[in-house]
Amino acid sequence: MKTKGTSGRSFGGRQKVKTAKRRSAQSTRWLERQLNDPYVKLAKAQGYRSRAAFKLLELDEKFDFIRHSKAVVDLGIAPGGWTQVIRNKRPNAPIVGIDLLPVEPIEGAVIFEMDFTDNDAPEKILEALGQMPDLIISDMAANTVGHKQTDHLRTMGLVEMAVDFAVQHLVVGGTFIAKVFAGGTDKALLDILKANFTSVKHAKPPASRKGSVEWYVIAKGKKEKAADQFIDNREIDKRENNFGEED
Repeated sequence: MKTKGTSGRSFGGRQKVKTAKRRSAQSTRWLERQLNDPYVKLAKAQGYRSRAAFKLLELDEKFDFIRHSKAVVDLGIAPGGWTQVIRNKRPNAPIVGIDLLPVEPIEGAVIFEMDFTDNDAPEKILEALGQMPDLIISDMAANTVGHKQTDHLRTMGLVEMAVDFAVQHLVVGGTFIAKVFAGGTDKALLDILKANFTSVKHAKPPASRKGSVEWYVIAKGKKEKAADQFIDNREIDKRENNFGEED
């Protein structure tokens, strides 16, 4: 396989990429990894926009949360692979996605190009969905800055908002899926999830790259009465005070 400005040779079935002008060694390694990633090849073959589609498929195979879903919200939809999975498995279920990045249209899905942290984002999502969701999936992650603890805290801030949205708006019996980092969900958030769902588990699907720090939290069986969503500010302050520390 060749792309413009790229030459490659195959070693034992593995594609090697030569470093081209104006391409960094890091970019070359990324391109080589993409060329040799079986999930990337599967995604192209099956028409999915990204390999991430298989993470959701594998999570669903283990935890079985898609087949009965009737209304779905996809937080951090770009580039759209997760919504494609939902559309394939539940073609009649309404689905609304949101992302800061532009996303090519997906038939049967409503997509907002906006920040989920905007105050009016939840209202827009629910209005477009036309009903309360029974499945909320979140692959949101903050833009990384290269500092491990800072990146973790920024992403966990988005997870906190997704948890609050799920607790407030999921129907009874609903399911919430979200990406977290290695170490799982913070204790304060985990306590909230356990108080509001009958089952809370963590999993790392095979499609997650070996070197990736991502895990997923799977919260099933939304309880009838929401528990107190108060997050201890002392826990948040403690995390924020660790911004300058490196493991």
